[in-house]
Amino acid sequence: MGEFRSDGGGKRALFWRERWLGFRNRTIANPAFQRWAAAFPLTRGIARRNTRALFDLCAGFVYSQTLFACIRLDLFAILAPGPLGLEALAARTCLRPERALRLLEAAASLNLLRRLPDGRFALADLGAALIGNPSVAAMIEHHALLYEDLRDPVALLRGEGGSSRLAAYWPYAGPAGDAAIPAEAVADYSALMAASQSLIAEDILDAYPMHRHRLLMDVGGGEGAFLRAVMRATPGLAVRLFDLPAVAARATERFAAEGLSHRADACGGNFRTAPLPTGADVLSLVRVVHDHDDDTVRLILRAAHDALGDGGTLLLAEPMAGTAGAEPVTDAYFGFYLLAMGSGRCRRPAELTALLQEAGFRDCREIPTRRPLLTRLLVCRRIDTLQRK
Repeated sequence: MGEFRSDGGGKRALFWRERWLGFRNRTIANPAFQRWAAAFPLTRGIARRNTRALFDLCAGFVYSQTLFACIRLDLFAILAPGPLGLEALAARTCLRPERALRLLEAAASLNLLRRLPDGRFALADLGAALIGNPSVAAMIEHHALLYEDLRDPVALLRGEGGSSRLAAYWPYAGPAGDAAIPAEAVADYSALMAASQSLIAEDILDAYPMHRHRLLMDVGGGEGAFLRAVMRATPGLAVRLFDLPAVAARATERFAAEGLSHRADACGGNFRTAPLPTGADVLSLVRVVHDHDDDTVRLILRAAHDALGDGGTLLLAEPMAGTAGAEPVTDAYFGFYLLAMGSGRCRRPAELTALLQEAGFRDCREIPTRRPLLTRLLVCRRIDTLQRK
């Protein structure tokens, strides 16, 4: 033990911690200890919770496929008006009654449905919540592609599986970047982005009202779902969308169809090959940065800095690593989703702040949002060096 005393208290503490962890792991792995812990009154609850958690990890794919089946069969919409019996639900879903009952009981076990005392089925809390969030249902259906890419997760991690389904779905994230993506290739992912952006737009606007600004430019804005929410909340604000030419054309059509062309315009381009349009006093990046690797993020942030005038504001909103309670979302879900997509990762606010400062932004701060699991918000400003002096 003398060598640990001579190396100081920090190394001694590390040594004993590692010894304790080794002893703990050996003990928990022992089947005899597991049987004892499951019976002993003071450890019984912990043992049962751990058993359930481990089984949930093993069975999680079945749970997600149960949800997928409910969405595909439109079960929640069928039950939205009120409870129905087995025969009626079997007929509406075109399933044999015994198969329908298996799905209904599985959905009830996951708190998607509730079985009433009279035998009918009704929406439970989670099922009812999905009725009010169609964007979540769209993502659940979209996950069929992710399931295919995760069929062999080790091959995905080793890069041995060839081109992934998600890389083809999000062509701008692939090795070729966003060069010359045809209009027909953007239709599906633009529609999905539009559906899912509405889920977080109000959270961003609650955290950062736009009334103080004159012109907002949303970079990578898809079909303009975020900007349409901004316009509803801020009547006097003009907005501009920047995205790939094929995507910007779709946004222009949406703005015109909703009578918003007098306040909104869409510009097509590629930030890799040309500067962003200037003139905006606030610029937003909503779930854009986490789609890209660091070198591309540096290009995006530098382009944003150059597009803003002195005193201009940048909003960066997306799910971020290190969010308390959201680790399975940012580290597991987005970790593998972005790996299958071909680029990007969730970053901690400190990492993003460092990249923002490297691009020239100052006064970086985080503004709390209502649901940080879905999105966190960083706000910073362009302050010219001479002006700051």
